[in-house]
Amino acid sequence: MNNKVYFPQQVIQPLAPATKTNTPATPDAKKASFGQVLEKKLQGELKFSQHARQRLQSRNIELGEEELARLENAVGKAREKGARDSLILMDNLALVVSIRNNTVITAVDEQNLKENVFTNIDSAVIV
Repeated sequence: MNNKVYFPQQVIQPLAPATKTNTPATPDAKKASFGQVLEKKLQGELKFSQHARQRLQSRNIELGEEELARLENAVGKAREKGARDSLILMDNLALVVSIRNNTVITAVDEQNLKENVFTNIDSAVIV
């Protein structure tokens, strides 16, 4: 009995030369570029959970561009301080925001704010 295994010969083609792209020349530049991309992705656009959208709609709360900009600014400040889940108090509105997910979890207006307990937060931002 013959225990040898034979494979058919295959022609190996050289790889085509890589096209040069606008990549940084130094490793530090690559890290900075990656860091910038990561930071941009992490901050991204502020999202609203389904629950938050329902609360805003049922309580007739409308956020204009100015309010959204203030909210995003508050989220940025909380992120800089290392917050994970924040209570953001803005005018007569309280919003619980997941800083890690960049998502508004719930919204409470002034009429429903009294005697409310907010749990699972590690910070508060007043804007």
